[in-house]
Amino acid sequence: MSAPPADGGTPVTCHRLIHIYPTGSGDVVALSGVDLHIAAGEMLALVGPSGSGKSTLVAILGGLMRPSAGRAYVGEHDLSRLSARQLAALRGAVVGTVLQGAERNLLPYVSLTRNVWLAQRPAARLPGRRLDPPEAILELVGLAGAGGRRVGELSPGQRQRAALAQGLAAGPGLLLVDEPTSQLDGPGRDEVLAALETVNAERGTTVVVVTHDGEVGARLGRAVTIRDGRVGAEGRDGREYAVVAGDGTLQLPPETLAAFPPGTLFAVEHTDRAVTLRAEVDPTSARTAVPGEPTGA
Repeated sequence: MSAPPADGGTPVTCHRLIHIYPTGSGDVVALSGVDLHIAAGEMLALVGPSGSGKSTLVAILGGLMRPSAGRAYVGEHDLSRLSARQLAALRGAVVGTVLQGAERNLLPYVSLTRNVWLAQRPAARLPGRRLDPPEAILELVGLAGAGGRRVGELSPGQRQRAALAQGLAAGPGLLLVDEPTSQLDGPGRDEVLAALETVNAERGTTVVVVTHDGEVGARLGRAVTIRDGRVGAEGRDGREYAVVAGDGTLQLPPETLAAFPPGTLFAVEHTDRAVTLRAEVDPTSARTAVPGEPTGA
């Protein structure tokens, strides 16, 4: 696997991505046909409740597991076709992953500088690869002068930024961050988001953040909602859109589903630039159903 430049963003494309977990009581479908494109250098939030498939998607993009079906591309790399050795090289140089819980990413018994240096070692072996010194990476996330400290000496927000530095150690084109603000107060959250924005602005790194926090999604500019293992909606600049999947399906917003539950029949009318869905009581009636009104009325 060739070494990419230390700076610059890596695009991501998912096409009909499926992942199934086998269990003793039957298979669990975590992803059921995800279609998604993330441009190089973009910042994106994956938003959704626990169990919606967000973390599974990030684990696949990070080369930590293989999809059951479909395609996932990180740059030019088709993750379903890479060997175990190639996936390890991807994790060491192309993709940086920050796990949920800052302490899971860091060694508590060595300094922050040593943590970053250890994370750089796989990429440092690649021919022609130039890496920033650990001190420069710590400065990038707002921890200038803290290289000699250990994890236990840091505030929660500082620990999370140290975890970001570890994920950025090898200069990846794609940074995947799982719930970086879930255990932080307002100021700590703002510090972490400011660090991510600095990384994106100065390095051009593509940043994907898994979060439950809608405010985090709004700040990143583009937020994709994962619901029941599929892309359910997308928010851009404060406005929410429904997304047509690759198989032609369209997930309606939860508030719409509450008014028109599964099984509701819709007549579809469309022009060049607009589509109108008209709910009907039954397939032989042209009368529009009124939410909450008895169907026999």
